[in-house]
Amino acid sequence: MSPASAPIVTAAQMRAAEEEAFRFATQLEVMERAGAAVAREAARFALGRPILVLAGPGNNGGDAYAAARLLKERGHDVTIAACGHPQTDAGKAMLEAWGGPVSSLYEARPRPVLIDGLFGTGLTRPLERGIAAVFAELVSAAEFRLAIDLPSGIETDSGEDLGARRMDATLALGALKPAHVLGRGLECSGHVLLADIGVPVQSHWRTVARPVLRAPGAQDHKYSRGMVVVVEGAMPGAARLAGRSALAGGAGYVVIAGPEAPGGPDALVHRAMHGGDDLGDLLTDDRIGAVVIGPGLGRDRRAEALLKAALASQRPLVLDGDALSLLGKSAAAWLQRRTAPAWLTPHAGEFERIYEGEGSKIDRTLALAAEGRATVIHKGADTVIASPRGEVRVLAGSSPWLSTAGTGDVLAGLLGARVAAGTAQAAEAAVWLHARAAWLAGPAFVADTLIERLGEATSECL
Repeated sequence: MSPASAPIVTAAQMRAAEEEAFRFATQLEVMERAGAAVAREAARFALGRPILVLAGPGNNGGDAYAAARLLKERGHDVTIAACGHPQTDAGKAMLEAWGGPVSSLYEARPRPVLIDGLFGTGLTRPLERGIAAVFAELVSAAEFRLAIDLPSGIETDSGEDLGARRMDATLALGALKPAHVLGRGLECSGHVLLADIGVPVQSHWRTVARPVLRAPGAQDHKYSRGMVVVVEGAMPGAARLAGRSALAGGAGYVVIAGPEAPGGPDALVHRAMHGGDDLGDLLTDDRIGAVVIGPGLGRDRRAEALLKAALASQRPLVLDGDALSLLGKSAAAWLQRRTAPAWLTPHAGEFERIYEGEGSKIDRTLALAAEGRATVIHKGADTVIASPRGEVRVLAGSSPWLSTAGTGDVLAGLLGARVAAGTAQAAEAAVWLHARAAWLAGPAFVADTLIERLGEATSECL
């Protein structure tokens, strides 16, 4: 879990923010604030148990020495094991202020509470084999593990595993880093906390926040609340999931456009449609606020014709599943021809089919959003939302039970409802509601159950 609406910065951005902060406070003062924050959280979790602090040679180690000193002053049983001597003046000062014994990392003995201050922001190469082995043993033997800023052994900007071990909690200093919310870093960080250490940061990247939604007013009607068209394809059940989700997500009017009459609920409207020409005619209706295409669409010639008709329309478009696979590497080129907005909702496999690029998940999602001039929801345990304007929102730690068939269709329909309703930050709102409904649904739910909890999730945003 991560704090809501928290800024996310890269290692380089954090270094720049710290350099700016040092114009108004010394590095030693900032390090003291960081140590105080670590000591406060460690004391809360330790509950009087003995504490082992691991200190590295960088600023992360300096924070560790400061935290150890403050914990000792408050009466805690603290020992320190170090990996190398401090390399910064501030770190050396904090070691001197500690004033107590410091053992080698290789001589350390396990204790119930471990504070990891070995390597934080900026690590780019794997931990040395000997260090990694000792670190793994100490982490495994501890009852509670708290990392300072980042778990040691995680690459800051990508979340790549460089020899990390899972922490119970991580105290991010000043701002979250991409590693707190991406890949192996998300798994190893445990519960992420954020400490203000007096280093102001500015970023267009943040974690997802609970949306503020507006209930319908006295003058609202089904069309003002949003009309959504869901295109039915080879697997009608997927379109029904999306349509039902759009209804439960707040849309006032939902149409299933396809050859078959949809099964329940009766509030779903069926419009007979047999090909691209029929869909093109339907989408001339200016009352349509969003078109959802892709769930269960198929990948045959009929599906291609339907997709081309949707792309040619002037309606806002949510592209999911098979629609993305059909577009393939030409997705951005197709989207560049449109003037109406579009939202893409690929999972990892679909993303690879439509975009090739290097960098972190955030980097690649941003690149596709900019190239295709569309908002991209790159799904997963670390869901990344990127807009063409360079804004990023990340939802980390959603329910693992979302890994079941049909939940992506539910998200597509829900997004269509939020787009049609004119919700500000529609993608962020849809992702939050989807994730919240999953937690409310409990374990081992099916996609149909997820839809049933959307109303309760929405009630928390009014």
